Amino acid sequence: MEKIKLTEELSFSRMIHGLWRLNDWNLKDQELVMLIEECLDLGITTFDHADIYGNYQNEAIFGKALALKPSLRDKMEIVTKCGIKLLSNQRPDHEVKHYDTSKDHIIKSAENSLKNLQTDYVDVLLIHRPDPAMDPEEVAEAFTLLKEQGKVKHFGVSNFTPSQFDMLSSYLPFPLVTNQVEISVSHLETFQDGTIEHCLQKRVAPMAWSPVAGGKIFNATDEKSVRIKKALLEVGEELGTKELDKLMYAWLLYHPAKIMPVIGSGKIERIRSAVDALSIKMTCQHWYKIWIASTGVDVA
Repeated sequence: MEKIKLTEELSFSRMIHGLWRLNDWNLKDQELVMLIEECLDLGITTFDHADIYGNYQNEAIFGKALALKPSLRDKMEIVTKCGIKLLSNQRPDHEVKHYDTSKDHIIKSAENSLKNLQTDYVDVLLIHRPDPAMDPEEVAEAFTLLKEQGKVKHFGVSNFTPSQFDMLSSYLPFPLVTNQVEISVSHLETFQDGTIEHCLQKRVAPMAWSPVAGGKIFNATDEKSVRIKKALLEVGEELGTKELDKLMYAWLLYHPAKIMPVIGSGKIERIRSAVDALSIKMTCQHWYKIWIASTGVDVA
């Protein structure tokens, strides 16, 4: 599988496995080991986590699987996130859902992630969402300390606008390596608000969460989804596939920004289908047919 070079020392697999719903998959530890191995066999080496996923439990589930076969760790890149504090029975001191990007919280969250994942380091730590009360000097201090201690190799952000990305970058002695944002055939805002252009300008490959639009294109109950589904099927007929998810991934892969879709499925057949999208070669006209179906208007 194609690898996307983020720095001289770090590359991600073009397709990334997302563990947001890991605890919903009800996998036994050995079954999760097998799923990880199957992903690696497909060329997927990058695994996406967050401290809050699965009500703060998914990192530990993944860590238990890694502990069963520690040799897997050197074959993968682990991404995790921090900065959101949920209302949760796992965190009884949280009185309101809020953001916390203080130096203390970032360090404690990263160290807790290391413990739960049963690893000595995380390849990339992301700030999960922009924090209106963020002190960038504190974030920079936390990032620098974690890097110096070898606990986190690289850093990035998630759901940041171009200006938020640049603001935080200006306080750091090293580059942010990615911005994980929502991108799909149904969610074009990142193309329209300057985020994708910013990634291209900074040579930062974005990670795409919800790359198949949360599944709503499959059922297509609203007018926009109906238009998109129709366009996908028409393009698919020309390309020799009726698999909507494969076509939605191929649409993202077409773009020169080197978008890296995060596959949020625990079913290996769905993961294989996503990887198969790498072999689909859309044309410019295919891409714009889907774009126009999503916007509902012709380009000017």
